[in-house]
Amino acid sequence: MDGVRDDELGTTERVLTLLGLLQRRRVWTGPELAERLGVTPRTVRRDVERLRTLGYPVHAGQGVGGGYRLGPGQELPPLLLDDQEAIATAVSLLAGAGGAVAGAGDAALQALAKLDQVLPARLRHEVRALSGSVEFFGQGRTPVDPEVLMKLARACRDEVEAGFDYPSGGEVRRRRVEPYRLVASDRRWYLLAYDLDRDDWRTFRVDRMTDASARTWRFRPREAPDAATYVQEGVASRVYSHQARFLVHAPAETVRAQIPASAAVVRPRGSGRCEVLSGAERLDAVLMHVLLLGHAFEVLDPPELGERCRELAERLLSAGAPPAPVADTQQP
Repeated sequence: MDGVRDDELGTTERVLTLLGLLQRRRVWTGPELAERLGVTPRTVRRDVERLRTLGYPVHAGQGVGGGYRLGPGQELPPLLLDDQEAIATAVSLLAGAGGAVAGAGDAALQALAKLDQVLPARLRHEVRALSGSVEFFGQGRTPVDPEVLMKLARACRDEVEAGFDYPSGGEVRRRRVEPYRLVASDRRWYLLAYDLDRDDWRTFRVDRMTDASARTWRFRPREAPDAATYVQEGVASRVYSHQARFLVHAPAETVRAQIPASAAVVRPRGSGRCEVLSGAERLDAVLMHVLLLGHAFEVLDPPELGERCRELAERLLSAGAPPAPVADTQQP
């Protein structure tokens, strides 16, 4: 093959395999590597020298606990990943690109672009399906099945219907949807999709899905809401029995740092103020949460919450009033 002998190709493949093994585990003994590679310990020593010649700092330890290990070098060496490791790395990079770590977003996107450039063709479309179908307002943390994420991401990309079993009203029902975007919050993964049976947009938690599958039926994309905003508003307010809006006299960035993205939507409202949208099963819970932020605020909606504020204020004033003096009933 272009002047390259078969034995040279075999050596190159074996050395790359050796490098992958050294990256996978901290320490390997010579006999362990020889068994994995199907060669003698002497050949292992020669291949280790080849890696050292190429600039890889492979250290050899003697005695109990000794063996070969890959040490830190002057430059970051190439990483060898199998298919599942590459897909898992892409998911992690996407989470980082979503702003989970301050300042890491651009670096995560650049790393993802490099990974996409060197991936085999059989995996590149998987990573691109994820990168084109995921939006963020935080970082997904609840564990989900990576295969389910990939199926949904491919369905979003290919614009084909998807189906899954989903709990609703105390029972599990089959849902048929037109998937639009995967969205990661500060706690969970969600799917924004058009529910064909309910004829409306819906948000679904990916960790609650079972038996997810993509169909062959293609659909024409509808005019869709902004995915991250829609999901965040749903998680923070629409899923609850009561919703409330407040005008908080503090900068939006200050309030965002005090409230998790999944608990409230915070929008700037002019200089030094912001609007907070949140929900709860009891309005008192939302009111107490905003009160404890420590900023002046006004109730925008609903009107009855303003009445509740005045009622609670009178009760608090009464509780804070000094006690009435006790009359002295002793006889002189």
